[in-house]
Amino acid sequence: MKLMTRHVRYIAAFAILCASLTASGAETGPRAHWVGVWAAAPRELAVPAAEQSTTDTTYRDIVHITMGGYAFKVQITNEFGATPLKIDGVHVALSAGDGSIKPGTDHALAFGGRPSVTIPSGAYILSDAVALDAPAFADLSISIFVPAQTIKYFTIHPLGTSTTYKVAGNALDAVSLKSPARLQSWYLLKGVEVVADPKAAAIVTLGDSITDGRSSTPDANRRWPDMLALRLQADKRTSNLSVLNEGISGNRVLHDFDGPSALARLDRDVLAQPGVKYLVILESINDIGRNVVPRSPGEIVTAQDLIFGLMQLVTRAHQHDIKVLGATLTPYEGAAYFSPEGEQIRQTINAWIRTSGVFDGVIDFDKAVQDTSHPSRFLPGYDDGHHLHPNDAGYKAMAAAVNLQLFQ
Repeated sequence: MKLMTRHVRYIAAFAILCASLTASGAETGPRAHWVGVWAAAPRELAVPAAEQSTTDTTYRDIVHITMGGYAFKVQITNEFGATPLKIDGVHVALSAGDGSIKPGTDHALAFGGRPSVTIPSGAYILSDAVALDAPAFADLSISIFVPAQTIKYFTIHPLGTSTTYKVAGNALDAVSLKSPARLQSWYLLKGVEVVADPKAAAIVTLGDSITDGRSSTPDANRRWPDMLALRLQADKRTSNLSVLNEGISGNRVLHDFDGPSALARLDRDVLAQPGVKYLVILESINDIGRNVVPRSPGEIVTAQDLIFGLMQLVTRAHQHDIKVLGATLTPYEGAAYFSPEGEQIRQTINAWIRTSGVFDGVIDFDKAVQDTSHPSRFLPGYDDGHHLHPNDAGYKAMAAAVNLQLFQ
């Protein structure tokens, strides 16, 4: 009965989708409610001069969606490209693992009814909608064919903690790939969204490598936002919420280096996300650490500098009716850039997050993973060994510390 219900709903969704599209792919009926179900914050990748004249290449990105649906759109990005980027085809299918796709699930995407698109420098594009039945936590295979052209900068998400497959030529509809290169970044892919119930919404997690999932098991989806999504879907009261991971390894609130600062990327990575209703902020530890090993002049920050920056993020999100949850900074004693002065800044910021009332709610990640006998350190069972990032168990403890009533 459950399978039959899903089949009927898929057919209904397909019929509605077809009725709402013109030949060019434009929506003509009542505006659908689209919600992001997967995202990755874009950054630039400088291409070595010897490799800038590319050959025909297919990239197959694998993404783990945090809410299911019956009609999808895909966002392809050239936001950090220095020149227009030509794309000669994009396909979406259900992943069968190891770069293969499940037979019978492959769909070619269109862009204004056409299979090819040229993305201007600094822009991203959204595909036309396609009918596809995919449950929550399905792995989608998104294949992007990039024809030969000169490319100085690719737009990627560097720390995928997920394998992307790369092969020469056009392999868009290949069920399996022959001897692909295996990469640990997402290439040219920015987001996936689904047409959803009007009450459905997205939670954006804005952060650094701890949100990005550094030291979590590759291809296992054990970052704390992944595990939060599992809890949300298991609870009927929150199963209409997706989670969009907008962490960037090395990211900071106030300065660019490992990608744009949180202040610089807020509009693109948070405010522009389809269906966003909640924002969780876990940022500042890299700002603090770089006081010890600054990468450029003028990087020294105080607790008040960071509090001001965080307040800016909250204020700007509130202007868009987004509820903002503040997450306390996790311990970092023993990390390469630890200092007693930095620990004092961390404690000051955490006290402010807990007591200021600026946030709509608080998630105390600090207490969730600290060693209670030595609170400035991770509990050994949660430490990846470098004393800055959690391991899988630590990420699970962080997700378990989130009060789901904050989202009801």
